Amino acid sequence: MARVFVYGTLKKGQPNYKHMINTAKGLAKFQGRGRTAEKYPLVIAGKYNIPYMLNIPGTGHHIAGEIYTVDDQMLQFLDEFEGCPDMYQRTLKRIEVVEWEGKGGAGEGVMECFVYSTTTYPPEWVSLPYHDSYDSSGKHGLSYVLRESRD
Repeated sequence: MARVFVYGTLKKGQPNYKHMINTAKGLAKFQGRGRTAEKYPLVIAGKYNIPYMLNIPGTGHHIAGEIYTVDDQMLQFLDEFEGCPDMYQRTLKRIEVVEWEGKGGAGEGVMECFVYSTTTYPPEWVSLPYHDSYDSSGKHGLSYVLRESRD
């Protein structure tokens, strides 16, 4: 099992969470909440208002998200879903545990999790507003466009 930190549309209550609980795609078990130990820019970009964590350590905010343990099948699905390695790259990042439900993590403080961030983005994205948490219906007013609704 691998640990994955999700910060965008795959979190509970967000438009793509359905994939995290679809056992046909593999197994994902919610473990707790966390935030990136380092600061990163989290921007909402492109014509579909997709959240992107830009891989620029030390800039932006500590990004809030959820920690899951996933099996190999789910990890492979997530790689495909996230357009890895072209759109996003899956790398290990240090995540501070904020709240823990699973076994073998409570009190760990910081753990390594796979995170989908990107080094391949238009330079103007660095000038977009940075967020510390993502909600598709947040006050930013940039509603996420589901894949099945895109032209």
